[in-house]
Amino acid sequence: MLPLTPTAAQVWEALKRIPDPEIPVVNVVEMGIVREVQVEGGKAVVTMTPTFSGCPALHVIRENLERAVRGMGFGEVEIRTALFPPWSTDWITPEAQEKLRQYGIAPPLPAQQAGLLQLEPAPMRCPRCGSLNTSTKNTFGSTLCKSIHVCNDCREPFEGFKSV
Repeated sequence: MLPLTPTAAQVWEALKRIPDPEIPVVNVVEMGIVREVQVEGGKAVVTMTPTFSGCPALHVIRENLERAVRGMGFGEVEIRTALFPPWSTDWITPEAQEKLRQYGIAPPLPAQQAGLLQLEPAPMRCPRCGSLNTSTKNTFGSTLCKSIHVCNDCREPFEGFKSV
């Protein structure tokens, strides 16, 4: 008897165990990086969209996706990169946004609410005390997708996830 080929749903579940390389409290599925999973016989095709086209963790994400799927017994694995439509912070699940907040990173505003161009960005909510009385200290954080802020109420510095 031939072994059963895992289903697309089983592949999705396996991919949920892959942490985002830059923010390990969330996984690549919750971040909206994985767009599609197809199972065609003994072949699995995973389509992903990087958060930024120049994301330094892109090769790590690709390798982790391929390793996880190949580990399920697929003889052939293809990882496709789709750049259109571009990734949006709106693809981050509500569960991941809460995990970001608990980790100390302010989750992004909805992209439509943040706007494409702002002279004065909307204040980030402090992930520690919830205050909107915050200031941007640097638009560039530890990664391209984050900025640095300080809460004027609890005086704690924090990173905020940029809306894209």
